[in-house]
Amino acid sequence: MTEVLFYHLQDMRLEAVLPPLIEKSLERGWRVVVQAGSEERAEALDSHLWTYRDDSFLPHGTWRESDAAEQPVVLTVRDDNPNDATVRFLVDGAAVPEGCTAYQRIVLIFDGDDDGALQAARAAWTDCKARGYEQTYWQADERGRWQRKDGGGT
Repeated sequence: MTEVLFYHLQDMRLEAVLPPLIEKSLERGWRVVVQAGSEERAEALDSHLWTYRDDSFLPHGTWRESDAAEQPVVLTVRDDNPNDATVRFLVDGAAVPEGCTAYQRIVLIFDGDDDGALQAARAAWTDCKARGYEQTYWQADERGRWQRKDGGGT
């Protein structure tokens, strides 16, 4: 069954949070697709994943590339699964796709400091619950470590 994880960002930037989550997914042997809400955001993340650390980068491609199917991580604005990923990250307002059953995990990352993003996350929570998906809600503690919260605080 598909599990949907809601990651609530507060006083945090997506650019700081997304790379370590992708790295953990790759360490587990998962292929990853990251769906952004706009082409501009996907392009910014594409650049960021090559340079986010001085000593490392995340190998990836975009939906525009002919070898996207071969990439361990694909950035996209579409709701398809170009690299047969097992985990899908939804960022910057990307909606939960209809065909979620192909994934072990859907990770919806939302900005809790943005009222529109918070409302969209609440709507997605309700939608996922109606579809019967297992859901978990996560917030970072004061040290920036993700903690599972009970009750779905969205």
